[in-house]
Amino acid sequence: MEVERHRKESAWLPRAAPLRSSSTVAGMTEDRKKILCIEDESTIAAMVAEELADRGFEAVVAHDGHEGFVAILKIMPDLVLCDLTLPIMSGLEVLERLNALAPRLGHIPFVFLTALSDRDSELRARRLGADDYVTKPIDFDMLETIINARMAGVARNEVWPKLAMLNDREIEALTWAARGKRSAEIAGLIGLSKRTVDFHLDNARTKLGAATRTEAAIKAAIGKLIEP
Repeated sequence: MEVERHRKESAWLPRAAPLRSSSTVAGMTEDRKKILCIEDESTIAAMVAEELADRGFEAVVAHDGHEGFVAILKIMPDLVLCDLTLPIMSGLEVLERLNALAPRLGHIPFVFLTALSDRDSELRARRLGADDYVTKPIDFDMLETIINARMAGVARNEVWPKLAMLNDREIEALTWAARGKRSAEIAGLIGLSKRTVDFHLDNARTKLGAATRTEAAIKAAIGKLIEP
């Protein structure tokens, strides 16, 4: 019954403005960036949607993880705000599934908005590639700054693959890593020592500005440097 209530409440509808991608004022067109907020607390979701709409964004709401993931695929938002603890599918599971689709879906900035301020929760989120981690109570001026910065980062990331300059060995090793192979397995496949494979993977990670090899593989795939 509780799950059904959440389903009925969400409907993915903006709470403060009709659904639209742009508006014309005094002859000028203003693009409204679409933000998906995945939040199971109805009061908080409504407050976030209203604040975002007031700040010029198009706010869309989903109330559980499964609805949120489906909404990502359906509306392709410019950024996702997501709680960690959600019904049906947790925020971490949503991000994991989004990562799995990253080469085809492209990079959508993903920001956790949660009451969990412990270090372990934040580490888990960042290891999965979360773009930011914001704790409640919400400072909306700070949140707006983070949203704008993350979306600006996507625009910059459209040109960074051209500057990454991975060499052939780095691309080869990273391609196999993206396919789930470990260093020892990659070494056997491409005829190098495990130490040399580790060297190339770490170089690729550094060039791509990634914290982990997994993140490096995702970035390389999104930038079309490799084909997993």
